[in-house]
Amino acid sequence: MIIGFIGLGHMGNPMAQHLLKNGFKLYVYDVVPHSVETMVLAGATSVRSVADIAEMCDVVFTSVQNTQQVIEICLAENGLFSHAKKNLLYIDCSSIDVNETRQLHQEAEKREIAMLDAPVSGGVGGAIAGSLTFMVGGTNEHFQRAQPILAMMGKKIIHAGQAGNGQAAKICNNLLLGVSMIGVAEAFTLANKLGLDQKKFFEISSNSSGQCWSMTVNCPVPGILDHAPSNHDFQPGFMAKMMLKDLQLAHHAAESVGISVPLGSVAAELYRLYVNQGFGERDFSGIINLINPLQK
Repeated sequence: MIIGFIGLGHMGNPMAQHLLKNGFKLYVYDVVPHSVETMVLAGATSVRSVADIAEMCDVVFTSVQNTQQVIEICLAENGLFSHAKKNLLYIDCSSIDVNETRQLHQEAEKREIAMLDAPVSGGVGGAIAGSLTFMVGGTNEHFQRAQPILAMMGKKIIHAGQAGNGQAAKICNNLLLGVSMIGVAEAFTLANKLGLDQKKFFEISSNSSGQCWSMTVNCPVPGILDHAPSNHDFQPGFMAKMMLKDLQLAHHAAESVGISVPLGSVAAELYRLYVNQGFGERDFSGIINLINPLQK
């Protein structure tokens, strides 16, 4: 089996590294030459275009930043779909618009391409450790074909259901994550102002009803969790600009089904402000520094 990987950024690079470590022949493509060079040094083979990957590979992954990039990769004249090898399995691990994803599934089916949307959770640390959670949308037949490959990059591979359901799961999860991180940041800021020791508050709340992932795994207060981005000058992790993108996707999805997400909308506005202040490439937990600019 020959695998192609398009998009070798913070997430794509370590994910592709796991495929190499498991002995696959790997072709790679990225618009950033340095990203490709890093993978070639690890044993991958570079190609000149998306079309080359499509023609040579049995399975192709994409891991890019936004919906338009995925559409361009798939549907451009020299793109993936128009040059796909027969019976290609295409797995998109990007986080993009649900409705656009479902349209891509329809186009893939017309061209007899087996497509799955398989966004991930776990951040850069999970990608490096091979412990990502994959949320997969598409047919069960295609899921069964992909599951052993995805298991080389993740610890939890969940079939979310029909086409687009992987993306639906991802944006709903990140809607909850964005809101909860702001709540944790507000709680720690208030506790500090009221004279509570930050470590003592963490000990109390992490063992009480306020406990959540944003607190116990990615605590936004420095000096509490050694591995958290807050302890490393908020280096991601999961970038604030990507959280903003996912909150915007959630808002768009909510509009498309006629519901409101008021807390999600407020969270998006706060993250937009944080990103516009120049912190888009910091970890999303850095939002605490917007809520309390003196927080260290």
